[in-house]
Amino acid sequence: MAKDNLHELTYEEALRRLEEIVNRLEDEAIPLEESLASFQEGIALSRYCREKLAEIEFQVDFLLKEEQESRGAAPEPEDEAEESGSGA
Repeated sequence: MAKDNLHELTYEEALRRLEEIVNRLEDEAIPLEESLASFQEGIALSRYCREKLAEIEFQVDFLLKEEQESRGAAPEPEDEAEESGSGA
């Protein structure tokens, strides 16, 4: 798979392909050149998956921060329940 095509994959597709490569490298006796090519593809897929996860984490953090700001940084409902329950 070319690096250009890598960005067309979803996270799940990239992870599935990475698992296939790992299984192939572990289970089959393949030529050295093919092993190296598969390993290189696996490294690229691993990097892509880490980048996608970092993007998602950034988006989630941003949305949570935005939500807290819109609430005026009020405590979460779970926190309020814990605080009222701990005084009893």
